[in-house]
Amino acid sequence: MITRMSSLFLRTLREDPADAEVPSHKLLVRAGYIRRVAPGVYSWLPLGLKVLRNIERVVREEMNAIGAQELAFPALLPREPYETTNRWTEYGDSLFRLKDRKDADMLLGPTHEEMFTGAVKDLYSSYKDFPVTLYQIQTKYRDEERPRAGILRGREFVMKDSYSFDMDDAGLEESYQAHRRAYQAVFDRLGVEYAICAATSGAMGGSASEEFLAISPNGEDAFVRATDGDYAANVEAVVTQPGVEKPIEGQPAAEVHDTPDAVTIDALVEWARSIGITVDGREVQAADTLKCLAVKVRQPGGEWELTGILLPGDREADMKRLEASFEPAEVELISDEDFKKYPFLVKGYIGPRGLAENGVRVLADPRVVSGTSWITGADHKNQHVVGMVCGRDFTPDGFIEVAEIREGDPAPEGMGTLTLERGIEIGHIFQLGRKYTKAFDVQILDQNGKTAVPTMGSYGIGVSRLIAVLAEQRHDDKGLNWPIEVAPFQVHVAVANKDAAVTDAAESLVQELSAAGIEVLFDDRPKVSPGVKFKDAELLGMPLAVILGRSFADGNVELRIRGGETLELPFESVVAKVQELLG
Repeated sequence: MITRMSSLFLRTLREDPADAEVPSHKLLVRAGYIRRVAPGVYSWLPLGLKVLRNIERVVREEMNAIGAQELAFPALLPREPYETTNRWTEYGDSLFRLKDRKDADMLLGPTHEEMFTGAVKDLYSSYKDFPVTLYQIQTKYRDEERPRAGILRGREFVMKDSYSFDMDDAGLEESYQAHRRAYQAVFDRLGVEYAICAATSGAMGGSASEEFLAISPNGEDAFVRATDGDYAANVEAVVTQPGVEKPIEGQPAAEVHDTPDAVTIDALVEWARSIGITVDGREVQAADTLKCLAVKVRQPGGEWELTGILLPGDREADMKRLEASFEPAEVELISDEDFKKYPFLVKGYIGPRGLAENGVRVLADPRVVSGTSWITGADHKNQHVVGMVCGRDFTPDGFIEVAEIREGDPAPEGMGTLTLERGIEIGHIFQLGRKYTKAFDVQILDQNGKTAVPTMGSYGIGVSRLIAVLAEQRHDDKGLNWPIEVAPFQVHVAVANKDAAVTDAAESLVQELSAAGIEVLFDDRPKVSPGVKFKDAELLGMPLAVILGRSFADGNVELRIRGGETLELPFESVVAKVQELLG
Protein backbone atom coordinates (compact mmCIF):
# COMPACT_ATOMS: atom_id res chain seq x y z
CA MET A 1 0.00 0.00 0.00
CA ILE A 2 1.23 3.48 -0.89
CA THR A 3 0.26 6.65 0.93
CA ARG A 4 1.38 9.92 -0.64
CA MET A 5 2.29 12.81 1.62
CA SER A 6 0.93 15.24 -0.95
CA SER A 7 -2.57 14.03 -0.03
CA LEU A 8 -2.05 12.75 3.53
CA PHE A 9 -4.08 14.58 6.20
CA LEU A 10 -1.00 15.81 8.03
CA ARG A 11 0.70 18.98 9.20
CA THR A 12 3.94 18.69 11.13
CA LEU A 13 4.94 21.40 13.60
CA ARG A 14 8.37 22.82 14.27
CA GLU A 15 7.55 24.09 17.79
CA ASP A 16 6.48 22.09 20.82
CA PRO A 17 2.87 22.59 21.97
CA ALA A 18 2.68 24.99 24.90
CA ASP A 19 0.99 22.52 27.26
CA ALA A 20 3.36 19.60 26.56
CA GLU A 21 5.66 18.49 29.39
CA VAL A 22 7.09 15.12 28.31
CA PRO A 23 8.77 14.05 25.05
CA SER A 24 5.98 11.72 23.92
CA HIS A 25 3.38 14.49 24.19
CA LYS A 26 5.55 16.97 22.33
CA LEU A 27 6.51 14.61 19.52
CA LEU A 28 3.13 12.97 18.94
CA VAL A 29 1.52 16.40 18.55
CA ARG A 30 4.34 17.85 16.46
CA ALA A 31 4.42 14.82 14.17
CA GLY A 32 0.67 14.96 13.62
CA TYR A 33 -0.30 11.69 15.32
CA ILE A 34 -2.73 13.17 17.83
CA ARG A 35 -4.60 16.45 18.34
CA ARG A 36 -5.89 17.89 21.59
CA VAL A 37 -9.65 18.37 21.88
CA ALA A 38 -9.96 19.08 25.63
CA PRO A 39 -7.83 18.43 28.73
CA GLY A 40 -7.07 14.71 28.69
CA VAL A 41 -9.02 14.13 25.45
CA TYR A 42 -7.31 13.64 22.08
CA SER A 43 -8.28 12.92 18.50
CA TRP A 44 -6.40 10.20 16.63
CA LEU A 45 -5.18 11.57 13.31
CA PRO A 46 -4.45 9.14 10.42
CA LEU A 47 -0.86 8.29 11.43
CA GLY A 48 -1.74 7.90 15.10
CA LEU A 49 -4.74 5.75 14.31
CA LYS A 50 -2.57 3.40 12.24
CA VAL A 51 -0.19 2.92 15.17
CA LEU A 52 -3.13 2.37 17.51
CA ARG A 53 -4.63 -0.27 15.21
CA ASN A 54 -1.27 -2.01 14.87
CA ILE A 55 -0.87 -2.26 18.63
CA GLU A 56 -4.42 -3.57 18.87
CA ARG A 57 -3.51 -6.23 16.29
CA VAL A 58 -0.52 -7.41 18.35
CA VAL A 59 -2.66 -7.57 21.49
CA ARG A 60 -5.43 -9.47 19.68
CA GLU A 61 -3.02 -12.00 18.26
CA GLU A 62 -1.54 -12.80 21.66
CA MET A 63 -4.93 -12.89 23.39
CA ASN A 64 -6.36 -15.18 20.73
CA ALA A 65 -3.29 -17.40 21.09
CA ILE A 66 -4.30 -18.26 24.69
CA GLY A 67 -7.87 -19.04 23.66
CA ALA A 68 -9.48 -15.78 24.72
CA GLN A 69 -12.62 -14.70 22.85
CA GLU A 70 -13.27 -11.09 21.87
CA LEU A 71 -16.55 -9.27 22.42
CA ALA A 72 -17.52 -5.63 22.93
CA PHE A 73 -19.63 -4.06 25.64
CA PRO A 74 -21.00 -0.51 25.42
CA ALA A 75 -19.13 2.34 27.05
CA LEU A 76 -22.43 3.89 28.20
CA LEU A 77 -23.64 1.77 31.11
CA PRO A 78 -26.47 1.69 33.66
CA ARG A 79 -25.84 2.41 37.34
CA GLU A 80 -27.33 -0.78 38.74
CA PRO A 81 -24.48 -3.28 38.09
CA TYR A 82 -22.02 -0.88 39.70
CA GLU A 83 -24.32 -0.48 42.68
CA THR A 84 -24.24 -4.26 43.08
CA THR A 85 -20.47 -4.13 43.68
CA ASN A 86 -20.59 -0.74 45.47
CA ARG A 87 -18.21 0.74 42.89
CA TRP A 88 -20.73 3.44 41.99
CA THR A 89 -19.66 4.87 45.36
CA GLU A 90 -16.09 3.54 45.59
CA TYR A 91 -14.96 5.18 42.35
CA GLY A 92 -15.88 8.58 43.76
CA ASP A 93 -15.17 11.62 41.61
CA SER A 94 -13.18 9.65 39.02
CA LEU A 95 -16.41 8.23 37.57
CA PHE A 96 -18.13 10.04 34.70
CA ARG A 97 -21.80 10.10 35.75
CA LEU A 98 -24.75 11.31 33.71
CA LYS A 99 -28.53 11.02 33.50
CA ASP A 100 -30.69 10.13 30.54
CA ARG A 101 -33.86 11.99 29.59
CA LYS A 102 -35.86 9.80 31.98
CA ASP A 103 -33.55 10.81 34.85
CA ALA A 104 -31.97 7.37 35.10
CA ASP A 105 -28.36 7.31 36.33
CA MET A 106 -25.78 6.21 33.78
CA LEU A 107 -21.97 6.16 33.65
CA LEU A 108 -19.16 5.99 31.14
CA GLY A 109 -17.37 2.71 31.80
CA PRO A 110 -13.99 2.95 33.59
CA THR A 111 -13.66 -0.85 33.60
CA HIS A 112 -16.11 -3.69 32.93
CA GLU A 113 -15.90 -6.46 35.55
CA GLU A 114 -19.58 -6.05 36.27
CA MET A 115 -20.62 -6.43 32.63
CA PHE A 116 -18.51 -9.53 32.01
CA THR A 117 -19.71 -11.17 35.21
CA GLY A 118 -23.33 -10.45 34.38
CA ALA A 119 -22.95 -11.87 30.88
CA VAL A 120 -21.44 -15.13 32.16
CA LYS A 121 -24.19 -15.43 34.76
CA ASP A 122 -26.89 -14.97 32.12
CA LEU A 123 -25.43 -17.35 29.53
CA TYR A 124 -23.61 -20.12 31.42
CA SER A 125 -24.93 -22.57 34.04
CA SER A 126 -22.75 -25.71 33.94
CA TYR A 127 -19.13 -26.51 34.81
CA LYS A 128 -18.86 -27.91 31.26
CA ASP A 129 -18.86 -24.30 29.99
CA PHE A 130 -15.68 -23.51 31.91
CA PRO A 131 -12.98 -22.32 31.79
CA VAL A 132 -13.70 -19.31 29.62
CA THR A 133 -11.72 -16.13 28.95
CA LEU A 134 -13.36 -13.10 27.34
CA TYR A 135 -11.80 -9.81 26.31
CA GLN A 136 -12.49 -6.53 24.59
CA ILE A 137 -10.48 -3.61 23.26
CA GLN A 138 -12.51 -0.54 24.00
CA THR A 139 -12.50 3.12 25.01
CA LYS A 140 -12.64 3.75 28.77
CA TYR A 141 -13.38 6.90 30.71
CA ARG A 142 -12.01 8.20 34.00
CA ASP A 143 -12.41 11.76 35.20
CA GLU A 144 -8.77 12.36 36.10
CA GLU A 145 -8.35 15.29 38.46
CA ARG A 146 -5.16 16.38 36.69
CA PRO A 147 -4.92 14.89 33.19
CA ARG A 148 -1.39 15.40 31.94
CA ALA A 149 1.34 14.22 29.60
CA GLY A 150 -0.90 13.87 26.57
CA ILE A 151 -2.19 10.33 26.13
CA LEU A 152 -0.11 9.00 29.04
CA ARG A 153 -2.73 10.15 31.53
CA GLY A 154 -5.97 11.01 29.78
CA ARG A 155 -9.65 11.02 30.60
CA GLU A 156 -10.52 8.93 27.56
CA PHE A 157 -8.24 6.04 26.59
CA VAL A 158 -8.21 2.69 24.81
CA MET A 159 -7.73 -0.39 26.95
CA LYS A 160 -7.72 -4.13 26.50
CA ASP A 161 -9.48 -5.76 29.42
CA SER A 162 -9.93 -9.51 29.72
CA TYR A 163 -11.56 -11.70 32.33
CA SER A 164 -11.05 -15.37 33.06
CA PHE A 165 -13.70 -17.54 34.69
CA ASP A 166 -12.67 -20.87 36.27
CA MET A 167 -14.39 -23.32 38.57
CA ASP A 168 -11.52 -23.55 41.05
CA ASP A 169 -8.42 -21.74 42.23
CA ALA A 170 -6.07 -24.06 40.33
CA GLY A 171 -7.81 -23.08 37.12
CA LEU A 172 -7.51 -19.40 38.03
CA GLU A 173 -3.77 -19.83 38.53
CA GLU A 174 -3.46 -21.38 35.05
CA SER A 175 -5.45 -18.53 33.49
CA TYR A 176 -3.38 -15.97 35.37
CA GLN A 177 -0.09 -17.49 34.20
CA ALA A 178 -1.38 -17.73 30.62
CA HIS A 179 -2.14 -14.00 30.67
CA ARG A 180 1.23 -13.27 32.23
CA ARG A 181 2.97 -15.06 29.36
CA ALA A 182 0.74 -13.34 26.79
CA TYR A 183 1.59 -9.94 28.22
CA GLN A 184 5.28 -10.70 28.07
CA ALA A 185 4.84 -11.73 24.42
CA VAL A 186 3.00 -8.48 23.62
CA PHE A 187 5.57 -6.22 25.24
CA ASP A 188 8.49 -8.19 23.84
CA ARG A 189 7.07 -7.91 20.32
CA LEU A 190 6.68 -4.17 20.79
CA GLY A 191 10.24 -3.82 22.05
CA VAL A 192 9.19 -2.21 25.33
CA GLU A 193 11.68 -2.20 28.20
CA TYR A 194 9.60 -3.20 31.20
CA ALA A 195 9.60 -4.74 34.65
CA ILE A 196 7.00 -7.04 36.24
CA CYS A 197 6.27 -5.73 39.71
CA ALA A 198 4.29 -7.00 42.65
CA ALA A 199 1.38 -4.59 43.11
CA THR A 200 -1.64 -3.79 45.22
CA SER A 201 -5.14 -4.60 43.97
CA GLY A 202 -6.75 -1.33 45.06
CA ALA A 203 -10.42 -0.82 44.18
CA MET A 204 -10.27 -3.91 41.93
CA GLY A 205 -10.11 -6.23 44.91
CA GLY A 206 -8.67 -9.73 44.82
CA SER A 207 -5.43 -11.32 45.91
CA ALA A 208 -2.44 -11.81 43.59
CA SER A 209 -1.65 -8.73 41.57
CA GLU A 210 1.24 -7.77 39.30
CA GLU A 211 1.91 -4.62 37.36
CA PHE A 212 3.86 -4.30 34.12
CA LEU A 213 5.80 -1.04 34.19
CA ALA A 214 7.59 0.46 31.19
CA ILE A 215 10.85 1.89 32.48
CA SER A 216 10.92 5.66 31.99
CA PRO A 217 12.30 8.64 33.92
CA ASN A 218 9.00 10.40 33.20
CA GLY A 219 6.92 7.62 34.74
CA GLU A 220 4.43 8.49 37.47
CA ASP A 221 4.94 5.17 39.26
CA ALA A 222 7.94 4.49 41.46
CA PHE A 223 9.06 0.89 41.78
CA VAL A 224 11.92 -1.02 43.32
CA ARG A 225 14.22 -3.82 42.24
CA ALA A 226 16.51 -5.98 44.35
CA THR A 227 20.24 -5.83 43.73
CA ASP A 228 20.71 -9.59 44.30
CA GLY A 229 17.53 -11.18 42.97
CA ASP A 230 14.57 -10.90 40.63
CA TYR A 231 12.33 -9.13 43.14
CA ALA A 232 10.52 -6.08 41.77
CA ALA A 233 7.53 -4.27 43.24
CA ASN A 234 5.49 -1.15 42.89
CA VAL A 235 6.39 1.19 45.76
CA GLU A 236 2.83 0.89 47.10
CA ALA A 237 3.30 -2.90 47.38
CA VAL A 238 6.71 -2.97 49.05
CA VAL A 239 6.59 -4.76 52.39
CA THR A 240 8.86 -3.20 55.00
CA GLN A 241 11.23 -5.54 56.80
CA PRO A 242 9.95 -5.65 60.41
CA GLY A 243 11.99 -4.26 63.27
CA VAL A 244 13.84 -6.47 65.73
CA GLU A 245 11.91 -7.11 68.93
CA LYS A 246 13.70 -6.36 72.18
CA PRO A 247 13.06 -7.46 75.78
CA ILE A 248 10.92 -5.00 77.70
CA GLU A 249 12.16 -5.94 81.16
CA GLY A 250 14.92 -3.75 82.48
CA GLN A 251 14.20 -0.79 80.20
CA PRO A 252 14.01 2.55 82.07
CA ALA A 253 10.62 4.11 82.67
CA ALA A 254 9.34 6.66 80.20
CA GLU A 255 10.03 10.27 81.24
CA VAL A 256 8.32 13.46 80.15
CA HIS A 257 10.68 16.33 79.27
CA ASP A 258 10.12 19.96 78.45
CA THR A 259 11.12 20.49 74.82
CA PRO A 260 10.52 24.17 74.00
CA ASP A 261 9.72 24.76 70.32
CA ALA A 262 10.74 21.21 69.26
CA VAL A 263 7.92 20.90 66.75
CA THR A 264 10.07 19.26 64.05
CA ILE A 265 12.08 16.05 64.12
CA ASP A 266 15.32 17.97 63.51
CA ALA A 267 14.61 20.27 66.44
CA LEU A 268 13.73 17.29 68.65
CA VAL A 269 16.99 15.49 67.79
CA GLU A 270 18.98 18.68 68.45
CA TRP A 271 17.30 19.03 71.85
CA ALA A 272 18.00 15.38 72.78
CA ARG A 273 21.67 15.73 71.86
CA SER A 274 21.98 19.03 73.74
CA ILE A 275 21.05 17.39 77.06
CA GLY A 276 23.13 14.27 76.47
CA ILE A 277 20.46 11.67 75.79
CA THR A 278 21.97 8.59 74.12
CA VAL A 279 20.62 5.41 72.51
CA ASP A 280 22.75 2.26 72.85
CA GLY A 281 25.73 4.47 73.64
CA ARG A 282 25.42 6.77 70.63
CA GLU A 283 23.86 10.14 69.90
CA VAL A 284 20.14 10.29 69.21
CA GLN A 285 19.21 10.08 65.54
CA ALA A 286 15.98 10.89 63.73
CA ALA A 287 15.27 7.14 63.46
CA ASP A 288 15.03 7.01 67.30
CA THR A 289 12.06 9.38 67.29
CA LEU A 290 8.47 8.44 66.56
CA LYS A 291 6.19 10.53 64.38
CA CYS A 292 2.48 10.41 65.13
CA LEU A 293 0.59 11.29 61.98
CA ALA A 294 -3.10 12.07 62.36
CA VAL A 295 -5.31 11.28 59.35
CA LYS A 296 -8.99 10.85 58.72
CA VAL A 297 -10.36 7.83 56.90
CA ARG A 298 -13.75 7.37 55.27
CA GLN A 299 -15.07 4.06 54.03
CA PRO A 300 -17.29 4.26 50.91
CA GLY A 301 -20.59 5.77 51.97
CA GLY A 302 -19.40 6.17 55.57
CA GLU A 303 -18.29 8.95 57.88
CA TRP A 304 -14.79 10.30 58.49
CA GLU A 305 -12.92 8.47 61.25
CA LEU A 306 -9.82 9.80 63.00
CA THR A 307 -6.81 7.46 62.82
CA GLY A 308 -3.25 7.73 64.12
CA ILE A 309 -0.23 6.44 62.23
CA LEU A 310 3.16 5.86 63.87
CA LEU A 311 6.34 5.86 61.83
CA PRO A 312 10.05 6.39 62.56
CA GLY A 313 11.02 10.05 62.58
CA ASP A 314 13.59 9.67 59.80
CA ARG A 315 10.87 8.64 57.34
CA GLU A 316 8.31 10.77 55.55
CA ALA A 317 4.87 9.41 54.80
CA ASP A 318 4.43 8.38 51.15
CA MET A 319 0.93 9.52 50.18
CA LYS A 320 0.59 6.85 47.47
CA ARG A 321 1.44 4.13 49.98
CA LEU A 322 -0.91 5.73 52.47
CA GLU A 323 -3.78 5.79 49.98
CA ALA A 324 -3.06 2.24 48.77
CA SER A 325 -3.08 0.94 52.35
CA PHE A 326 -6.58 2.26 52.93
CA GLU A 327 -8.20 1.55 49.54
CA PRO A 328 -11.07 1.57 48.76
CA ALA A 329 -11.49 4.02 51.65
CA GLU A 330 -10.53 7.69 51.25
CA VAL A 331 -7.77 9.08 53.45
CA GLU A 332 -6.68 12.67 54.11
CA LEU A 333 -4.30 14.43 56.45
CA ILE A 334 -6.22 16.29 59.13
CA SER A 335 -6.74 20.01 58.65
CA ASP A 336 -6.53 22.97 61.02
CA GLU A 337 -10.29 22.65 61.46
CA ASP A 338 -9.82 19.06 62.58
CA PHE A 339 -7.26 20.17 65.19
CA LYS A 340 -9.92 22.52 66.58
CA LYS A 341 -12.46 19.69 66.54
CA TYR A 342 -10.14 17.35 68.49
CA PRO A 343 -8.44 19.47 71.20
CA PHE A 344 -6.46 16.46 72.50
CA LEU A 345 -4.44 16.64 69.26
CA VAL A 346 -1.60 19.06 69.95
CA LYS A 347 0.11 19.96 66.68
CA GLY A 348 3.77 18.93 66.76
CA TYR A 349 3.39 16.99 70.01
CA ILE A 350 0.95 14.15 69.25
CA GLY A 351 1.86 10.88 70.96
CA PRO A 352 0.49 7.31 70.84
CA ARG A 353 -0.67 7.41 74.46
CA GLY A 354 -2.98 10.38 73.94
CA LEU A 355 -4.45 8.84 70.80
CA ALA A 356 -5.23 5.57 72.57
CA GLU A 357 -6.70 7.31 75.63
CA ASN A 358 -9.16 9.10 73.36
CA GLY A 359 -10.29 5.97 71.55
CA VAL A 360 -8.40 6.67 68.32
CA ARG A 361 -7.30 3.66 66.30
CA VAL A 362 -3.50 3.59 66.07
CA LEU A 363 -1.62 1.85 63.24
CA ALA A 364 2.16 1.51 63.23
CA ASP A 365 5.01 1.09 60.79
CA PRO A 366 6.37 -2.52 60.87
CA ARG A 367 9.58 -1.23 62.49
CA VAL A 368 7.61 -0.25 65.59
CA VAL A 369 7.69 -3.62 67.37
CA SER A 370 7.61 -4.88 70.93
CA GLY A 371 10.45 -3.60 73.04
CA THR A 372 11.53 -0.77 70.76
CA SER A 373 12.00 2.51 72.63
CA TRP A 374 11.14 5.91 71.20
CA ILE A 375 11.18 9.64 71.79
CA THR A 376 7.73 10.89 70.89
CA GLY A 377 5.09 13.49 71.64
CA ALA A 378 3.68 13.83 75.16
CA ASP A 379 0.33 15.30 73.96
CA HIS A 380 1.15 18.65 75.59
CA LYS A 381 2.72 21.67 73.97
CA ASN A 382 6.51 21.84 74.37
CA GLN A 383 6.71 18.34 75.87
CA HIS A 384 8.01 14.99 74.63
CA VAL A 385 8.39 11.55 76.21
CA VAL A 386 11.78 9.81 76.24
CA GLY A 387 11.82 6.02 76.55
CA MET A 388 8.28 5.27 75.33
CA VAL A 389 8.41 1.49 74.84
CA CYS A 390 6.17 -0.36 72.42
CA GLY A 391 4.31 -3.16 74.18
CA ARG A 392 4.66 -1.50 77.56
CA ASP A 393 3.66 2.15 77.23
CA PHE A 394 1.60 1.82 74.07
CA THR A 395 0.34 -0.97 71.83
CA PRO A 396 -0.60 -0.41 68.18
CA ASP A 397 -3.95 -1.71 66.96
CA GLY A 398 -2.29 -2.97 63.77
CA PHE A 399 0.42 -2.29 61.24
CA ILE A 400 0.42 -0.27 58.03
CA GLU A 401 2.75 0.45 55.09
CA VAL A 402 3.03 4.22 54.88
CA ALA A 403 6.70 5.19 55.23
CA GLU A 404 8.67 6.20 52.16
CA ILE A 405 10.90 3.59 50.54
CA ARG A 406 14.51 4.59 50.07
CA GLU A 407 17.34 3.52 47.83
CA GLY A 408 19.42 1.04 49.80
CA ASP A 409 16.62 -0.28 52.02
CA PRO A 410 16.93 -4.04 52.61
CA ALA A 411 15.26 -6.23 49.99
CA PRO A 412 13.10 -9.16 51.10
CA GLU A 413 14.51 -12.64 51.68
CA GLY A 414 18.12 -11.45 51.76
CA MET A 415 18.18 -10.33 48.12
CA GLY A 416 20.49 -7.41 48.80
CA THR A 417 19.14 -3.89 48.83
CA LEU A 418 16.49 -2.00 46.90
CA THR A 419 17.09 0.33 43.98
CA LEU A 420 14.47 2.93 43.08
CA GLU A 421 13.30 3.42 39.51
CA ARG A 422 10.38 5.04 37.72
CA GLY A 423 7.96 3.52 35.26
CA ILE A 424 4.70 3.88 33.35
CA GLU A 425 1.97 1.33 33.99
CA ILE A 426 1.20 -0.54 30.76
CA GLY A 427 -0.49 -3.64 32.14
CA HIS A 428 -1.98 -5.01 35.32
CA ILE A 429 -3.11 -8.55 36.10
CA PHE A 430 -5.23 -9.58 39.10
CA GLN A 431 -6.45 -12.78 40.64
CA LEU A 432 -9.82 -11.38 41.62
CA GLY A 433 -11.21 -14.53 43.15
CA ARG A 434 -14.95 -14.56 43.80
CA LYS A 435 -15.54 -10.92 44.73
CA TYR A 436 -17.64 -10.18 41.63
CA THR A 437 -19.18 -13.60 41.06
CA LYS A 438 -20.43 -13.59 44.66
CA ALA A 439 -21.75 -10.05 44.33
CA PHE A 440 -23.76 -11.10 41.27
CA ASP A 441 -24.71 -14.47 42.81
CA VAL A 442 -23.29 -16.48 39.92
CA GLN A 443 -24.34 -20.08 40.63
CA ILE A 444 -22.90 -22.83 38.42
CA LEU A 445 -23.62 -26.56 38.67
CA ASP A 446 -20.35 -28.42 39.31
CA GLN A 447 -19.52 -31.97 38.25
CA ASN A 448 -21.23 -33.32 41.38
CA GLY A 449 -24.48 -31.55 40.58
CA LYS A 450 -23.99 -29.00 43.35
CA THR A 451 -23.95 -25.24 42.91
CA ALA A 452 -20.57 -23.50 42.98
CA VAL A 453 -19.36 -19.96 42.46
CA PRO A 454 -16.68 -19.56 39.74
CA THR A 455 -13.50 -17.59 40.37
CA MET A 456 -12.24 -14.72 38.23
CA GLY A 457 -9.11 -13.05 36.96
CA SER A 458 -8.94 -9.55 35.51
CA TYR A 459 -6.24 -8.40 33.10
CA GLY A 460 -5.72 -4.97 31.53
CA ILE A 461 -3.37 -3.46 28.95
CA GLY A 462 -3.21 0.27 28.25
CA VAL A 463 -3.36 0.09 24.45
CA SER A 464 -3.36 3.81 23.67
CA ARG A 465 -0.87 4.49 26.47
CA LEU A 466 1.57 2.10 24.78
CA ILE A 467 1.89 4.56 21.90
CA ALA A 468 3.16 7.22 24.28
CA VAL A 469 5.39 4.66 26.02
CA LEU A 470 7.06 3.71 22.73
CA ALA A 471 7.54 7.40 21.98
CA GLU A 472 9.09 7.95 25.42
CA GLN A 473 11.48 5.03 25.20
CA ARG A 474 12.47 5.19 21.53
CA HIS A 475 12.69 8.87 20.55
CA ASP A 476 15.83 10.91 19.97
CA ASP A 477 16.46 14.62 19.50
CA LYS A 478 15.24 14.38 15.90
CA GLY A 479 11.90 12.68 16.45
CA LEU A 480 10.08 9.39 16.83
CA ASN A 481 11.43 5.92 16.12
CA TRP A 482 8.72 3.28 15.74
CA PRO A 483 9.38 -0.46 15.95
CA ILE A 484 8.60 -2.30 12.72
CA GLU A 485 5.74 -4.18 14.40
CA VAL A 486 3.58 -1.07 14.90
CA ALA A 487 4.98 1.67 12.65
CA PRO A 488 2.30 3.36 10.53
CA PHE A 489 4.48 2.60 7.49
CA GLN A 490 7.49 0.38 7.21
CA VAL A 491 9.34 2.51 4.67
CA HIS A 492 9.42 6.26 4.07
CA VAL A 493 10.50 7.15 0.51
CA ALA A 494 11.49 10.74 -0.20
CA VAL A 495 12.55 12.45 -3.43
CA ALA A 496 15.31 14.98 -2.74
CA ASN A 497 15.91 15.87 -6.36
CA LYS A 498 13.65 17.70 -8.83
CA ASP A 499 14.95 15.78 -11.81
CA ALA A 500 12.10 14.07 -13.65
CA ALA A 501 14.08 10.86 -13.98
CA VAL A 502 14.48 10.70 -10.18
CA THR A 503 10.77 11.26 -9.68
CA ASP A 504 9.95 8.49 -12.15
CA ALA A 505 12.42 6.16 -10.44
CA ALA A 506 10.87 6.90 -7.06
CA GLU A 507 7.42 6.15 -8.45
CA SER A 508 8.70 2.85 -9.79
CA LEU A 509 10.34 2.03 -6.46
CA VAL A 510 7.26 2.63 -4.31
CA GLN A 511 5.19 0.53 -6.69
CA GLU A 512 7.69 -2.32 -6.41
CA LEU A 513 7.81 -2.04 -2.60
CA SER A 514 4.03 -2.06 -2.41
CA ALA A 515 3.84 -5.08 -4.70
CA ALA A 516 6.17 -6.85 -2.27
CA GLY A 517 3.62 -6.28 0.54
CA ILE A 518 5.48 -3.39 2.15
CA GLU A 519 3.57 -0.36 3.40
CA VAL A 520 5.11 2.81 2.00
CA LEU A 521 4.84 6.48 2.89
CA PHE A 522 5.89 8.39 -0.24
CA ASP A 523 6.97 12.01 0.21
CA ASP A 524 6.09 13.17 -3.27
CA ARG A 525 5.51 16.82 -2.33
CA PRO A 526 6.90 18.78 -5.32
CA LYS A 527 7.38 22.17 -3.69
CA VAL A 528 8.95 21.08 -0.41
CA SER A 529 12.72 21.40 0.04
CA PRO A 530 14.92 18.34 0.67
CA GLY A 531 15.82 19.69 4.13
CA VAL A 532 12.17 19.82 5.20
CA LYS A 533 11.57 16.34 3.82
CA PHE A 534 14.54 14.98 5.78
CA LYS A 535 13.36 16.62 9.01
CA ASP A 536 9.84 15.29 8.53
CA ALA A 537 11.14 11.79 7.85
CA GLU A 538 13.09 11.85 11.12
CA LEU A 539 10.22 13.40 13.05
CA LEU A 540 7.64 10.88 11.78
CA GLY A 541 9.91 8.00 12.72
CA MET A 542 9.38 5.18 10.19
CA PRO A 543 11.86 2.32 10.67
CA LEU A 544 13.42 2.73 7.21
CA ALA A 545 13.78 5.73 4.89
CA VAL A 546 14.88 5.59 1.25
CA ILE A 547 16.24 8.89 -0.09
CA LEU A 548 16.59 9.49 -3.81
CA GLY A 549 18.92 12.48 -4.09
CA ARG A 550 22.24 13.54 -5.60
CA SER A 551 23.77 10.07 -5.55
CA PHE A 552 21.05 8.84 -7.89
CA ALA A 553 23.09 10.28 -10.74
CA ASP A 554 25.50 7.41 -10.04
CA GLY A 555 22.65 4.90 -9.74
CA ASN A 556 22.66 4.87 -5.94
CA VAL A 557 20.16 5.73 -3.20
CA GLU A 558 20.44 6.19 0.57
CA LEU A 559 18.78 3.68 2.89
CA ARG A 560 18.53 5.20 6.38
CA ILE A 561 17.84 2.95 9.33
CA ARG A 562 16.04 5.14 11.88
CA GLY A 563 18.34 5.60 14.83
CA GLY A 564 21.08 3.61 13.12
CA GLU A 565 23.39 3.62 10.13
CA THR A 566 22.87 5.00 6.61
CA LEU A 567 23.64 2.69 3.68
CA GLU A 568 24.35 3.71 0.10
CA LEU A 569 23.01 1.07 -2.26
CA PRO A 570 22.49 0.54 -5.96
CA PHE A 571 18.95 1.44 -6.87
CA GLU A 572 18.26 -2.08 -8.15
CA SER A 573 19.07 -3.72 -4.78
CA VAL A 574 16.94 -1.49 -2.52
CA VAL A 575 13.82 -3.63 -2.44
CA ALA A 576 15.74 -6.77 -1.58
CA LYS A 577 17.66 -4.99 1.18
CA VAL A 578 14.46 -3.52 2.62
CA GLN A 579 12.86 -6.99 2.66
CA GLU A 580 15.92 -8.35 4.42
CA LEU A 581 15.85 -5.65 7.10
CA LEU A 582 12.11 -6.03 7.68
CA GLY A 583 12.58 -9.75 8.15
